[in-house]
Amino acid sequence: MDPLVKIFVMIGSSASIGFGVWHFFVPRLWNWYTYIDSHATELVVAVRAINVFFSLSLVLFGIINILLIYGGNSNRYSIIVMLAATSLLWLTRVFLQVIYPQGSHYPGLQYGMLAAFTLVSLCYVISLLVILFKLPMSSI
Repeated sequence: MDPLVKIFVMIGSSASIGFGVWHFFVPRLWNWYTYIDSHATELVVAVRAINVFFSLSLVLFGIINILLIYGGNSNRYSIIVMLAATSLLWLTRVFLQVIYPQGSHYPGLQYGMLAAFTLVSLCYVISLLVILFKLPMSSI
């Protein structure tokens, strides 16, 4: 495995794990539930469940990518499948940030988010392309 692919996957995965862990605390930090009618208890439960599922998914995707890239028993196919799924998820997040930007309440936040999401996406996409086409990182 190309050492730079390992570095890119580690950067992208660390960011994914970081976003996932951070997102466990976002509802409380940003007072999400104050925007929901206090009588809509099922909606609060649903938002909480979706956020936990989302946060845990980011953490698990990051961990799985690290285990596959650094694990001695991984095969090329499993790495490609995971990197393709993770790339697609992060590219979707980039496109959503462009089309429906979040963070517009604070100057620069929406662009910082776009930059962070783009960086994570590039880490995964470049790694995927290198593995798919067996390119040496020096040619990119």
